[in-house]
Formats: sequence, structure tokens, C-alpha cells
Amino acid sequence: MDRSHAAWTLPLLIGVLLPLAVPAGRQMPKLSDRKMCADSECSYPILIARALQDYYPQDCRFMSIRQGQLIYVYALLKDQGNLFWTGTVQGSYYGEQEARLGHFPSSVVEEIHALMPAVVEVETQKWDFYCF
Repeated sequence: MDRSHAAWTLPLLIGVLLPLAVPAGRQMPKLSDRKMCADSECSYPILIARALQDYYPQDCRFMSIRQGQLIYVYALLKDQGNLFWTGTVQGSYYGEQEARLGHFPSSVVEEIHALMPAVVEVETQKWDFYCF
């Protein structure tokens, strides 16, 4: 193989094979069509909750929670009687682990501090239930 042939073959192979090697996300079934939030972007926490027990997620839409962990809740999924909430958790001290956003059952936490009322009803988007 001469050098001119090798010069265009390598970029072609990288362009074809690299996208196959990079894992793609996948769309998961929606848990709800609507959610209740403090604002239209669901960017402000509604409340702080504490985990009553460990929770191990069913799939990538959910996040794991350890007993005693604090969770900032940003949305209450509406269609299922508020069975699932959306929030973030972080380690017991800053920097232990990066913050994670995900869904969890409301039955595994207790509300310890209300922050803002969940008065804005927002339609869920496909990205709310997308796994990366």
C-alpha cells in the first residue's frame, strides 16, 4: 500500500469505526407525562429529603440512595400519584462523589425541609427519561 492510499484510509476507518465504538444513549419509557416543579425549568429545589433506607435502582433512569443521605428534590412526577420524585444526591462531604440527578420512589425518603412550593405543572420531555 502506498503512502497516498494510507493517508486517506486511516481517516476513513476512524470515521466509520469510531462511532460504532462510542456507546450511545437510549430512550427509556416515560414514568410520567407531567411533573410539578417550583419553576418552568425545574431548576429550583422544592424540598430537602432524607433517605429512610438504601435504594438500589431498577435501571439507569433511577439513582441509588444510601440511608441517611440528603436529597434535593426538583420535581414530583405527577401521573403516578407522586410515586416518583426527581432529585440530586451528593456524598457525605463535598467532593466525595459528583452530584447525580435521577428518579427515586418517594416512599424511601422523608421530607425534612420545604424550600419552594411545587406550583408549576411542566410537561416531561424525552430527555427526562434518557439513559446515557
